[in-house]
Amino acid sequence: MTLHPDRLFPADERTRAIAREIHRQTTDLPLVSPHGHVDPRLMSENRAFPDPARLFVVPDHYLTRMLYSQGVTPDQLGVPSVNGEPSEVDGRTIWRRFAEHYHLFRGTPSKLWLDYTFAEVFGIYKALSAETADEFYDHLSARLAEPAYRPRALFDRFNIEVLATTETPVDSLDPHAELEALPASGGRKWGGRGGKVVTTFRPDNLVEPDWPGWAERVKQLGEITGRDTSTFAGFLDALRARRQDFIAAGATCSDHGNRTAMTVDDPAKAAEIFHKALKGEADEAEMRMFPAFMLVEFARMSVEDGLVMQLHPGSWRNHNEWLYQGWGRDVGGDIPDLTTYTLELKPILDAFGNDPRFRLVLYTLDETSFSREIAPIAGGYASVFIGAPWWFLDSPEGMRRFREAVHETAGFYNTAGFVDDTRAFCSIPARHDVARRGDAAFLARLVAEHRMTEDEAAEVAVDLAYRLPRKIYRMEQR
Repeated sequence: MTLHPDRLFPADERTRAIAREIHRQTTDLPLVSPHGHVDPRLMSENRAFPDPARLFVVPDHYLTRMLYSQGVTPDQLGVPSVNGEPSEVDGRTIWRRFAEHYHLFRGTPSKLWLDYTFAEVFGIYKALSAETADEFYDHLSARLAEPAYRPRALFDRFNIEVLATTETPVDSLDPHAELEALPASGGRKWGGRGGKVVTTFRPDNLVEPDWPGWAERVKQLGEITGRDTSTFAGFLDALRARRQDFIAAGATCSDHGNRTAMTVDDPAKAAEIFHKALKGEADEAEMRMFPAFMLVEFARMSVEDGLVMQLHPGSWRNHNEWLYQGWGRDVGGDIPDLTTYTLELKPILDAFGNDPRFRLVLYTLDETSFSREIAPIAGGYASVFIGAPWWFLDSPEGMRRFREAVHETAGFYNTAGFVDDTRAFCSIPARHDVARRGDAAFLARLVAEHRMTEDEAAEVAVDLAYRLPRKIYRMEQR
C-alpha cells in the first residue's frame, strides 16, 4: 500500500502540475479544527489509547454503518448495547472482523482517511486485509504503548493549532479546566481562552422536549447555574449563564443540530410550549416547533455574547429504530433528509441577518440546497457564511460538487473554510489532507481554464485551509 503523491489531483497532466504547486502552499500550514467531537478527556487525561479496535473501529459510525449494511451487526464489532446484551470484547477478534471486510471501503473517504493514518501516523505501508490483520494489530498496539503516541504528543505532531470539542450545557467542563491548568506547550496554553483545546456550546438536548430525559436536564441546568428553570425566563437566563462558562473555557461557537432550519420569533408562544412540555402536556407538533423558537433565542444570545452560531439541520436522527433501540445514538442509524432554508430562516434573518454582531454558519446534508438557497443567502447577508460539506458529503466528490455549487454565486470568501467534524482524533490530519488536495484540484482547473491566476489560486488555497476558519469562527479573537 502506497500513498500516491498525486492522489486526488486531476488526471490531466497539465492541470495536475498546477494542483501540485497550489497544494504545496498548504502542506505545512497548522490545522485549525473549529468543529469536532473529540472527547476533551482524551487530551486532559493524556492516557494511552486503547487497543486498535477500540481506537479505530468501535466508536466510528462511518465504519460500523458500512459493515452493518453488509450484515455485520454492532455487537460483533464491540459496540456496547444500551440494554446489557453482550457484545464482543476481544479487540483482536473485532480487528480481524474489520480487516476481513476492509474491501467494502474501496473508493470511500473512510479508506482514504484510514490508509493515510496507517501510513503517515503509524508507519504501516501495507494493505489491510484478513491476511495482514494480526500484523497490523501487533504493530499498532506496539506504537500505542509508546509515549510519542499519547494524545498530547500526537496533537503537537499533527501541528494542530486549535481543536474545538463539543459539550452540552449540562456536561462538565472540568476536562477543559484541567487543560487550562497544564503548563504551556509549544508556546501556547492548552485550555481556556486562546488555548489549544476549546469547547463548543451544543444545546440540542435541552431544546428538544421529545428527547428522553429533557425535563430532568432542564432541572439539572438550573442546579448548575443557580437559576430557576421552571420558568421560561429562568431557562433562558440559565442558558445565558452557561454560555459564559463555555466562553471562559475557550468557546467561540455554538452548535445546533436541529432537525430542520425552521425559525420562529415568538417568545410568548415559546414560553407557552416550554411550560406545557415541563408538565408533559405538549403535543408532538408543539415539541417539534420548540427548537424553531429556540434558534431565534440563541441568535439573540449570540448578538449579546459573540458566539458564532453554527446550524446543521437535515439529519433524521435514529431513523433505523432497531439500531437505536439496541445500541443508542450515533451508531450509524441517521439518514439525511430534504432540507430547505429560504423560508425557514426568514424570521431569524429579519431579526439579526444585517446585524454586524451576528454570525451564522450554515451546513447542510441536502446538497441540492447549496446552489438553490444557501449560496444566495450567504451572498445576500453579511452575517451568513457557508459551512464545509460534512458527514455524508465530506468526501472528494462531495467537496468538488460543493465548490461547483457555491463558488460562482457566493465566491470563496463567503465560505467558512474546512472543518473535520470528527470523533476520530487520529484521522484529523488525514481529513485536512483530503480537503486541501480537493481544493487544490478544484482551483487548478480554474487556473487551467484561465479563470484565475496561479498566484490567486495559491492565496485562496491558504485562505480556505487556514485563514478563513480562524476568522469566521472567531478563533483569532480569543
